[in-house]
Amino acid sequence: MSVVAENLRWGVRRKIIVSDVSLSVAPGETLGLIGPNGSGKSSLLRLLAGLRRPASGRVEINGQDIAGVARKALSRHVAFVQQSAATDTNVSVEDVVRLGRTPHRSALAGWSEGDEAAVTDALQRVGMTSRRTQAWQTLSGGERQRVHIARALAQAPQVMFLDEPTNHLDIHHQIEILRMVRDLDLTSVIALHDLNLAAMYCDRIVVLQDGQIHACGTPEEVLTPQLLKDVFRVSAHVDASADAGRPHIRFSAG
Repeated sequence: MSVVAENLRWGVRRKIIVSDVSLSVAPGETLGLIGPNGSGKSSLLRLLAGLRRPASGRVEINGQDIAGVARKALSRHVAFVQQSAATDTNVSVEDVVRLGRTPHRSALAGWSEGDEAAVTDALQRVGMTSRRTQAWQTLSGGERQRVHIARALAQAPQVMFLDEPTNHLDIHHQIEILRMVRDLDLTSVIALHDLNLAAMYCDRIVVLQDGQIHACGTPEEVLTPQLLKDVFRVSAHVDASADAGRPHIRFSAG
């Protein structure tokens, strides 16, 4: 499914947080959102996913304006993975993933074979089948994030939005999760802090600054020393990585 945003504008009281943003994401593409803290990444992601309504502008998913689509109906096609989620409830891994089936079930419907198959498939895709009955509280941060993604996959979405899914994880789990997302047969939009990870795993990158798009293009087009200086206020060298040919950023110590 494609995602198209036209002239999105959103704010709180008199503060404009997202200002006149237009972008498009092709079916199957992985688009990265990067920018300094406060640049509007998370707010834009929620607007694209339909979790917030813009003050003006529109979002279309597969050619349909999502403003006219009920949340439950939209959730059959669109999944959102937040930075982190905590719960004090004593639940198992499979209990969490089963929540992903909510958009596909009516209030009086029983648990079906199709629901069970979707949960099993989601757990397999994130490599968490062996932890199916394990208590949520006993999981590591990386494992919890995998379960969040499995819950999203259980929705059977065609578009996935992820808000800094690697936040607070060690580098091993950061790479594992981004590789897994990239290899899913989905359209995905990911807000990221780590610029080198964005370069490695995103097809294109949107750079936000003060709620507006400063640049958009391939990692090679976007991640230049001048842009890093202008937007992130850092000096850096940008080379092609030896293994993938993607830009690799080396920040200057001085």
